[in-house]
Amino acid sequence: MGQDINVHQFENGLTLLVEVMDWVESAGFTITIPAGCARDPVDKLGLANFTNEMAQRGCGDLNSRQFIESLDRLGADRSASVTQVSSSFAAATLADNLPGVLEVYSKLARAPLFPEEQLEDGRMVCIQELYSFADDLANRCIHTLKHQSYPSPWGRLAIGDEEHVEGITLAEIQEFHRQHYGPNGAIISVAGKVDFEKVKADVARLFGDWKQADRPAITDGPTPRGYRHIEHDSSQTHIGIAYDAVPYRHPDYFQSRGAVGVLSDGMSSRLFTEVREKRGLCYTVFASYHSLKDEGRIITYAGTTADRAQETLDVASAELRKIASGIDESELRRLKARVRSALIMQQEVSTARSSAIAADWFHLGRVRPMDEVSSIIDGLTCESVNKFLSENPPGDFTIVTLGAEPLEVSLGVS
Repeated sequence: MGQDINVHQFENGLTLLVEVMDWVESAGFTITIPAGCARDPVDKLGLANFTNEMAQRGCGDLNSRQFIESLDRLGADRSASVTQVSSSFAAATLADNLPGVLEVYSKLARAPLFPEEQLEDGRMVCIQELYSFADDLANRCIHTLKHQSYPSPWGRLAIGDEEHVEGITLAEIQEFHRQHYGPNGAIISVAGKVDFEKVKADVARLFGDWKQADRPAITDGPTPRGYRHIEHDSSQTHIGIAYDAVPYRHPDYFQSRGAVGVLSDGMSSRLFTEVREKRGLCYTVFASYHSLKDEGRIITYAGTTADRAQETLDVASAELRKIASGIDESELRRLKARVRSALIMQQEVSTARSSAIAADWFHLGRVRPMDEVSSIIDGLTCESVNKFLSENPPGDFTIVTLGAEPLEVSLGVS
């Protein structure tokens, strides 16, 4: 499979990325707009998410019902999401139907109706997301960990705060859209069985005269860090540990990512083996990489019983520190095999590729070819990873626990 990636920059600041995948019959696309929850006013947390929800309730000449029926007729499998950085809308369909789906989404991005009669229905969807989040204790622990670990507002929860969501008005949703939804900094990424010139012409017709947004700059606030315990009457305890890592754009990202793979990729990983299998301390444990544009974190989570929580925290923390001593050849071989498999599987799914190339452009200002990624992975050695780890040992932990009782924590390197 060859890789054919095309880039076009429109005068209004919109970037179009197209990866031609002749071996599939589908086409997927992602529209990423710099309208994330980091832009929520401090007394209106959840506004970006509410705006995203309401934008999908009719647009242009399509009321809410017609919007849904149009996408259903085109066979579009669709989704939407809000992060700290952006609001995104994605869809996949048969390649021949892509122009029609793009036309619908151009109306969504540029001219949502925001029907007043559906405001309370939209509000209820957002509040139900908050209720679901409150019941998902593992997710609460992980998101609180990000909030503790990143500077404000980059650790925010996109769904916001119930009291704030209850008070958001239609006028505030309309103003958020007016101020933040625009082509400057936005990305449309397309992957599938498509022709680049045809896609470029369609996007030019639908988005070429989209007016730029006048977004205010975001000012970073303090980073809480330290230890935070969330009291919850439960027989379980949820444990989150974070420490600083290089962001995706950093030249050493794959050295750092290699270490995370040894810690957590698969049932042969250190955390799974040492914390769960050998000692039986928890029912789940993993580490993952999280990257903003300029900062990264290693996020580790373990779910266990209250009586084993302290030992779980101690053993998991020790495994994180131990990685600084280095990895061995067998661990590196397993990691490379898993990464190669993931890269191959990603090439089979157009929506996954559209999302991946958009992320590359956001972080790197270019799309990293698969061959380049494969070459980097092949070039990883124990010596290179271990050198990075010795110079950047895990430590200065941020820790969050959720359960009946707080735990004794050690935040330093040793």
